[in-house]
Amino acid sequence: MPALTGAMLTLAESRWRKVVRDRHLYLLLLPVFAYYVIFHFVPMYGVVIAFKDYNIFAGVRGSDWVGLENFRVMLLNDEFFIVLRNTVMLNVISLFVAFPAPLVLALLLNEVRNRRFKRTVQGIVYLPHFLSWVVVSGLIISVLSPSSGLVNNIIRSLGGQSVYFMTDRVWWVGIYQLSGVWKEVGWGTIIYLAALSALDPNLYDAAMIDGANRWQRLKHVTLPGITPTILVVFLLSVGNVMTISFDRPFLLGNPMVLDVADVISTYVYRVGLLNVDYSYAAAVGLFQSVVNFAFLLTANWLSNRIKGEGLF
Repeated sequence: MPALTGAMLTLAESRWRKVVRDRHLYLLLLPVFAYYVIFHFVPMYGVVIAFKDYNIFAGVRGSDWVGLENFRVMLLNDEFFIVLRNTVMLNVISLFVAFPAPLVLALLLNEVRNRRFKRTVQGIVYLPHFLSWVVVSGLIISVLSPSSGLVNNIIRSLGGQSVYFMTDRVWWVGIYQLSGVWKEVGWGTIIYLAALSALDPNLYDAAMIDGANRWQRLKHVTLPGITPTILVVFLLSVGNVMTISFDRPFLLGNPMVLDVADVISTYVYRVGLLNVDYSYAAAVGLFQSVVNFAFLLTANWLSNRIKGEGLF
């Protein structure tokens, strides 16, 4: 027993020496750690208002406890199921449209041998990521305007009639998806390009010696080499299948397409802030987080069963 205690003390001292040695690196982690504690963990206390009839003047502790009443009201509300359907629909479409786009772009850029051209393309496709959705949505609405938009001007010049893109549900869903791809595809390629740069060049040399063409090298060397990265990104995407950021659907949406543009985030904003029903909005948000967590666990379990690896 004393020997075991001595070994544990030695191990603890060794770890402490490593912490002291790398203290500057740990200091760099402090802002990130503080961000998650302040803006993610501390606000979790407010989830309790989902189980209360929250009164802003009485505070969280002084408000009456109602248990699962807010969740009962939520599950009996037809409007909630509409926004739930819209959220899942838009995210599922994104899994088929927006998820593979960065991977395809990264694979194409990886085949480019002219470095100057490659860097130019990278710079162009990265740029939209740094634009806010306020700017991007304003640009899209202006370009697609039925009266003065560039696209409709071209259509009319060719003898056609103006198309009301932003008020047509089918067109709106397509524009929503393509705008997301255009804005984020370049940024998403960073992950895959980093994974591609870590592949051993000797594997490609060996494949070429064996007579593999470019497609065969892609199929048998490149894709298997970055499969873990693809898997992680996919699992994280599945874990967010119930989440859509507030800005894009709010800025691109309008009353004419509300039956497809209204998602959980905009719904929470409307009932929570505009209708001042904080408890109900908190219940919807908690339901969203729990379902996301369940999706993530399920996808990770399936990945471990089928592929033998996952996030954890």
